[in-house]
Amino acid sequence: MEIINTIGRRKTSVARIYMKPGKGEISVNNRTIETYFPFDLHQIVVKQPLALVGEDSTYDIKINVDGGGIKGQAEAARMAIARALCEINEEHRGALKKEGFLTRDSRMVERKKPGRRKARRKFQFSKR
Repeated sequence: MEIINTIGRRKTSVARIYMKPGKGEISVNNRTIETYFPFDLHQIVVKQPLALVGEDSTYDIKINVDGGGIKGQAEAARMAIARALCEINEEHRGALKKEGFLTRDSRMVERKKPGRRKARRKFQFSKR
């Protein structure tokens, strides 16, 4: 198997991953996953697709993430890993799709409009 390259997106985050057979090492922006995502929850989110299909220590993954916040980056990486697992073995698709790892979550922050305080918040009305 050669190196598999996929992309995942969430909010304004973009994650590009390179997956190859190995010992299960995950690096994010040339750092270990533990240093890049210090909270356990974000590490669990990134590893969810691997745990679901039972291939935790089968692949070495190099992740490049850009944009957005830490949660969006973790979820973008999760989507990219799920797509790569489907590319490797098509039988994983059903389980990953059922969990929602292959679905692009397109919710983004609404832009601020002119003449308003925020995206929808209007200025306080004063009768007198």
